[in-house]
Amino acid sequence: MTKIDILSGFLGAGKTTLIKKLIAEAFEGEKLVLIENEFGEIGIDGGFLKDAGVQITEMNSGCICCSLVGDFGTALKQVIDDYAPDRVIIEPSGVGKLSDVMKAVEDVKEQADVVINSATTVVDVVKCKMYMKNFGEFFNNQVESAGTIVLSRTQNVDEKKISDVLAMLKEHNDKVTIITTPWDDIDGKTILNAMEHSNTLQEMLKQADEEAHHHHDHEHHHDHEHGENCTCGCHDHEHHDHDHEHHHDHEHEHHHDHEHGENCTCGCHDHEHHHHHADEVFTSWGVETANKYTKDEITEALEKLAADSDEFGVILRAKGIVASDTNEWIYYDLVPGEYEVRTGKPDYTGKICVIGSNLKEDLLKDLFRV
Repeated sequence: MTKIDILSGFLGAGKTTLIKKLIAEAFEGEKLVLIENEFGEIGIDGGFLKDAGVQITEMNSGCICCSLVGDFGTALKQVIDDYAPDRVIIEPSGVGKLSDVMKAVEDVKEQADVVINSATTVVDVVKCKMYMKNFGEFFNNQVESAGTIVLSRTQNVDEKKISDVLAMLKEHNDKVTIITTPWDDIDGKTILNAMEHSNTLQEMLKQADEEAHHHHDHEHHHDHEHGENCTCGCHDHEHHDHDHEHHHDHEHEHHHDHEHGENCTCGCHDHEHHHHHADEVFTSWGVETANKYTKDEITEALEKLAADSDEFGVILRAKGIVASDTNEWIYYDLVPGEYEVRTGKPDYTGKICVIGSNLKEDLLKDLFRV
């Protein structure tokens, strides 16, 4: 029996950091496989985890609907057959839907001896309100489908902020286990224990299964396997996460109660009356590059991307690994309003990735000299 742990979270919530903590403190001696499903053309996070000795299977192409009904199941079965792991960690795309991933794992049970051990969502306590209002269609699904929520960056806010976020999350999932302790103050084993013993997990699995049947019966009779005559649009959008929930009894969160004015650039006003494919709201730009950069150059670029303006579009995430003018390479990571720059081991080439909406690619190319 292979345990499956799904760790979801919106863009930049801290999924990779939490996975590294669990690997170091909770999974000692276990044979692990990590499966990533990235939104975007360039896979970055795999490089951050290679040092931990985890087998990386990056799935960067194909829309999530095709991945989840086809490629995803094949990949999951293959890694189980090839590596016989004790545990598989699945890190879905930040704009993926947790309920879809859970359903996909359930479907693999017919072919492999697996069990969903935990379904966890990482939520940035600082960005929760903003993401819930502006991108609720995607963000809220991750909250509603989770057995456990792990709040990140709680050390950076006061008690009232945490209390407010807890209230918002409970409105969408009133039975979920929520970890509020700062990660530096809590051991990975304690986090894993909370994840594994969530009494809501089985309820979430049942709900995901029921929703899947509901969608199957009512969504354009989508019972095909996305072949060459598929009309769902997946072949027109090679690098995005699909969602076929066009007309069901969900709130239209993306455009209700948000704070976007008439000059909003997130794209919400273009899609007011239906549920969205991720590629209708989010876009990604990525390149591989042999260019060398100084820390000052990267910092200056991130300062511009983090600025509260739409000069480069709406920037939700930027991350990369690039060569520097020294022996150490530069690793960087950005979410709205903040960024981190550090050094690490060389990779086979430099990688730059930006995720957001209405990205201005020409300006991004100039910014990074590519």
